[in-house]
Amino acid sequence: MFDSLSSKFAGAFSALRSRGKISEKDIDATTADIRQALLEADVALEVVESFTQAVHEKSLEVLPTLQSGTNQAQAIFDVVNKELTQILGGGARRVRFAKSPPTVIMLAGLQGAGKTTLAAKLAKFYKDQGDTPILIASDLQRPNAVNQLQVVGQSAGVPVFAPEPGNGVGNPVKVAQDGIAFAKSKLHNIVIVDTAGRLGVDEELMKEAIAIRDAVKPDEILFVVDAMIGQDAVRTAKAFQDGVGFDGVVLTKLDGDARGGAALSIAALTGRPIMFASTGEKLSDFDIFYPERMASRILGMGDVATLAEQAKKAFDGDSAKKLEEKFIAGEDFTLDDFLEQIEAMSKMGSMGKLLGMLPGAGQMKKQIDNFDESEITRTKAIVQSMTPLERRDLKVLNGSRRARIALGSGRKVSDVNALVDKFSAAQKMMKQMRNGGGMPAGMALPPGMPPMPQGPKKAAPIQKKKSKSGNPAKRALENG
Repeated sequence: MFDSLSSKFAGAFSALRSRGKISEKDIDATTADIRQALLEADVALEVVESFTQAVHEKSLEVLPTLQSGTNQAQAIFDVVNKELTQILGGGARRVRFAKSPPTVIMLAGLQGAGKTTLAAKLAKFYKDQGDTPILIASDLQRPNAVNQLQVVGQSAGVPVFAPEPGNGVGNPVKVAQDGIAFAKSKLHNIVIVDTAGRLGVDEELMKEAIAIRDAVKPDEILFVVDAMIGQDAVRTAKAFQDGVGFDGVVLTKLDGDARGGAALSIAALTGRPIMFASTGEKLSDFDIFYPERMASRILGMGDVATLAEQAKKAFDGDSAKKLEEKFIAGEDFTLDDFLEQIEAMSKMGSMGKLLGMLPGAGQMKKQIDNFDESEITRTKAIVQSMTPLERRDLKVLNGSRRARIALGSGRKVSDVNALVDKFSAAQKMMKQMRNGGGMPAGMALPPGMPPMPQGPKKAAPIQKKKSKSGNPAKRALENG
């Protein structure tokens, strides 16, 4: 979502770094570039003016303290990073749990914001942490809203309380009250109430939301906002805040290609934190919103913290330990191991999204956008078409076996050969690393990985002293 904004920020700081010693005039120019970038990203004018003024003033404050020879542009970059984190909310806020369960979370928002799917994502998020959430279907107006909640609830493995069919039938306030009573009797510690949305903020929406709020007295009211609708999202949030009130914001569709102004405006203008963010269509594409991490991504520094958290969730601890033991014992890394790693990476989401979290991802945008996600599926198909023996021992892969694997995976024999060649090279690399030989020439280590120990250096061969014949022809032969 923030690709364009990130690119413009990168351009502004690139120009600043080229200056060397920074002057007040340079700060004026950089602030003007940032202001233009934010306006083009559809950030609210009030937020833009406040942000750029703070950046300008604080940059001028640090300017006299900067010594020549230091990276002066980095100091200004740090000012921008800090201010950007502040307008995004400052720090992550978690849901406040009730002293006596269940904790009641009420969701509200406009129709089309993805609220019902978001309810299931939120329930799955807490279920994965060991909680026992339940969903309550109090959206009885939108066609098939109750059925949709039941479907996504089943996908999330979370029960749904839905005594009414919906489609205009039933009392949403009574359903919410009965749902909480049911949750208490079944010892659910979290209740998520899905309420009706409308195509626009209207009096009927407000009255129904207020009635549910007063009846169930939620511990948290979360306003669900489609991040792609720009300034309308901010206006809607402010209107709802004045009418019903809410404690936090949940942004959906952050993986879209909109300019992202809502995300940068809504926390500052409503005074309410962005608590969660939905970044894709899968139920797992959901997490706590961390302002400092989002600021880091916008400024091109990536989001390594989130990437590490996702990796920790995806990679089974026992599998990692098993691979480590194999490596130490000198056993070969097999295609079975490779397949297991691919499966784990698939749980983390698309490769494009993962690569986008790396520092400097903005400079690789074209390569990331052109990354063929289906290549991973094709690779898995080739490996899965092999027998257990073939996966363990590549030496048995003769011509007829390779032809059978290609046919079984729907690929060409050349594709099978390419995979085998690359994997064989990887096995050799791991052997060399294990034996203390370091990385093969021309192969770089992943960022952040310490250098591998090098093997003992071979003594330089002793050069034999050449004779110096008095015969010019013979001496020429000796020197040749």
